[in-house]
Amino acid sequence: MKVLVINAGSSSLKYQLIDMENENLLAKGICEQIGDDNATFTHKVPSDTSKNIKEAHPLKDHSEAIQLVLDTLVSEEHGVIKSMDEIGAVGHRVLHGAEKFSSSVLVTEEMKEAVKECFKFGPLHNPANLKGIEACEKIMDVPQVAVFDTGFHQTMPDYAYMYALPYEFYEKDGIRKYGFHGTSHRYVAGRCIELLGGKAEGTKIVTCHLGNGSSISAVKDGKCFDTTMGLTPLEGIIMGTRCGSIDPAIIPVIMKSHNLTPDEMDTLMNKKSGMLGIAGTSDNRTIEQRAKDGDERAKLVESMLCHQLTKYIGAFAAAMGGIDAVVFTGGIGENNPQYRTRVAEKLKFLGTDIDEEKNHIRGEEVEISVPGSKVRMFVIPTNEELVIARDTMEIVNSL
Repeated sequence: MKVLVINAGSSSLKYQLIDMENENLLAKGICEQIGDDNATFTHKVPSDTSKNIKEAHPLKDHSEAIQLVLDTLVSEEHGVIKSMDEIGAVGHRVLHGAEKFSSSVLVTEEMKEAVKECFKFGPLHNPANLKGIEACEKIMDVPQVAVFDTGFHQTMPDYAYMYALPYEFYEKDGIRKYGFHGTSHRYVAGRCIELLGGKAEGTKIVTCHLGNGSSISAVKDGKCFDTTMGLTPLEGIIMGTRCGSIDPAIIPVIMKSHNLTPDEMDTLMNKKSGMLGIAGTSDNRTIEQRAKDGDERAKLVESMLCHQLTKYIGAFAAAMGGIDAVVFTGGIGENNPQYRTRVAEKLKFLGTDIDEEKNHIRGEEVEISVPGSKVRMFVIPTNEELVIARDTMEIVNSL
């Protein structure tokens, strides 16, 4: 079976076509600035770069974007399949499933109504995700599956996901911690369990997804026990443009002092804070170079991230009653060895000891801890699309 994986944003649409017989990536790409005359289309074929495309291509809506993707996949010049009939199913990333979805599900009318009820939790992402689903429904007559970013975290106990607010806000409004990056944490935790011997029971792992958006999860017995992101992706550690966890009382102080509306304050915390707010840029490579050149703000960002990483890993180890392994993934987690070095040094009391030569290997899965290290440390490149494709194939095969 070949599975088309779709991740629809408000003005973008990412895709991958995966042959599930060997889990081989056939093609991938992205449509950007959908709805704008300046829309662009990028298509890549890993096995044959001569088929790659990057061009301006006006796209009115997501339906036109999907049609462009399908036409390209079957085209003689750039395609990787002979006809659309080779695509057996479509898997969609959906940001927020609240408590309605703890696992991936087949797309139905009832399921789409439930996703609409979650719009209040993901006002930018969920409507866009649904657009992607409905665009595919118009064009393709194959089963579709929704895979939720929050699904993996639904195993958290209530004492980990509840906020100490009046209980009625949870009962009436669903205010609680949900967590995100679920497909990434699930993939790397599963791979780590394989590297630890293949038995989930008894394992205690901390997975660190570090990128422009970052989150850390405690994974006990193969299931999420706690995570840093909350009701929204804003909670947790410092990120590219998000502030992470702050004293809630800061919000009304800033709003009153600068005469900000709730929406303006929300924008400030989500899009103007984090690394950008401190160092003036959210690009980690730029921050890394500036720090090497002596820029104090850049060095501050690096120290804040290392401090918070260490704090959360240590806290999750304590909460789980121990720790067997730490996994780094995501753009920063996979490609910035100095963070891993600094965190390992701070956590030596737990038994972290890394091989610096292995720690500087880039672009591949590697265990960076020395043989016999009490706490093993890994770099595992994430593959969220493969998780979506696997769930999609499993659900479709069970029909």
